[in-house]
Amino acid sequence: MSPSPRAHRLLEALGLHRPELRAWAMYDWAITGMYAVIIVAVFPIYFQRVAAQGLDPTLATQHFATATTLALAIVAAIAPVVGAIADFATVKKRFLGTFAGVGIAAVAGMFFIQEGDWLLAAGLFLVANIGANGSMIFYDAMLPHIAREHEIDRVSTAGFAVGYAGATLLLSLNLAMIMQPTWFLLPAESTLPSRLAFITVALWWLAFSIPLFRKVPEPPLAAGMESLRAGEAVRRALGRLKHTFAELRGFKHAFVMLLAFLIYNDGIGTIIRMATIYGTELGIEQGVLIGSIVLVQIVGVPFTFIFGSLAGRFTTKSALFFGLFVYMGISLLAYFMTTPLHFVLLALLVGTVQGGTQALSRSLFASLIPRHKSGEFFGFFAVFEKFAGIFGPAIFSLMIVATGSSRQAILSVIGFFVVGGLLLLFVNVDEGRRLARQAEKAHTSTGA
Repeated sequence: MSPSPRAHRLLEALGLHRPELRAWAMYDWAITGMYAVIIVAVFPIYFQRVAAQGLDPTLATQHFATATTLALAIVAAIAPVVGAIADFATVKKRFLGTFAGVGIAAVAGMFFIQEGDWLLAAGLFLVANIGANGSMIFYDAMLPHIAREHEIDRVSTAGFAVGYAGATLLLSLNLAMIMQPTWFLLPAESTLPSRLAFITVALWWLAFSIPLFRKVPEPPLAAGMESLRAGEAVRRALGRLKHTFAELRGFKHAFVMLLAFLIYNDGIGTIIRMATIYGTELGIEQGVLIGSIVLVQIVGVPFTFIFGSLAGRFTTKSALFFGLFVYMGISLLAYFMTTPLHFVLLALLVGTVQGGTQALSRSLFASLIPRHKSGEFFGFFAVFEKFAGIFGPAIFSLMIVATGSSRQAILSVIGFFVVGGLLLLFVNVDEGRRLARQAEKAHTSTGA
C-alpha cells in the first residue's frame, strides 16, 4: 500500500520516501540499539560492577578501554581490504551479513558472563565491536548507491534518527528490565536481568537487519567487472589496494575531509564509548547512567533531523562547525562533572549534536567521492573512523597508568575538536563534488 500524498511529502522531507531507503535506515534501527546497550550504556556498567568484580575500578576502566582499542584497530586493518574486494564482486550485502552474524553471536554469548569473568567479557566485547563496526563499512558504502546526490544529507541523517528511535525503545525496555525486574517475573537480586538484556540486543539486531537484505538491492559492479570470477576479483582488489591511498589523495577535498574526520571523530568516539564507564567509576547510580543514555536517544531523534535541515538551509560544513563547538563545551563541562545532575545535563547536550555531526560527516564524504569507488573509499573512511576511535580510549588507558585517574584525559578531548575543525576549513565542498562527478563521467565513458 502506497503512502498518501501528504505522508509521501513528509517521508520525502525526512529522506525516507522510497522502500529501499526505509529498509536501509532500518539497519541503523537494528545496530544503534546494539551500540546504545552494549557499547554505551548497560554492558560498560555490567563490566565494571560484575565482570571485573574484585578489580580496582580504574583498572577495570583501563581493561575496557584496551578491549575497545584492540577491536577498532583490527577493523581498521581489515577495512580497506574487504572494502576493495566488495567493489570487484557483488558481496556488499554478504559481507555485511557475515560481520553482523559474528557480532550478534558475540552479544548473545554475553549472557554467560558471571562475576569475575572480565577476560571473557573483554573478549566478547572485542568480537562484538568487530562485528558491528565491520558491518558498517558496507552499510555506509550503500548510501551513495541508494540516495541521489540532492538526497544524500537527508537520507544519511534519517538513518541516524531512525537509529536513535530504535535505541530509545530498546534501552527503555532494558532499563525497565534491570530496574524493575519483578515486572518481568525476574529475581530482584541477580545478574539475570542484565544478561537477558544482552539476549534482547542480539534478537533485536538480527530481526531488524532483515529489511535491508530483502529490500535494498546489491550495489552494481563497476563497469567491466561483471565477468570476473571470485578469485580474480580478490586478486585484483588486493592488487589495487596499494593504489587506493594515492587515488584518494587525488580527490583532495575528500582526503582533507577524512583527515578532519579522523581528528574530530576521535573526540566524539571517546565521549560515546567512555562516558558510562567513566560515570560508573565516579559512583553515579546505574539508573541515572542508563536513563541518561535513553535521554540521548530521545533528544537525538529530532535534533538529527534538525541537523539535516540546517545542512540544507545553510551548508553541511556550517552545521558540522556548530556541532564541534557544542562538543568543545561538553568536554569542558565533563571535566568538572561530580553529580548525577551534571551527567544528565551532559547527556542532553550530547543528544543535540551526536547524530547530526556523524550523519553529516558520512554524507559529506559520500558526496565528495565517485560512486564506482564507494566500497573502496568507504573502506578507508572506516579505517579513519576506527583509528579515530582508537586514540581516545588509548589516552584513557595511558592516563590511568600515568595518574591513577580518568579525569585528566577529559580536557585533551577538546584538542581533537579544535584541530579537526581547523582542517575542515580547508574542504571546498563545491569543488570536491565537481571533481567526483567528473571522475564518474570519465569512468562511464571509458568503461574502465
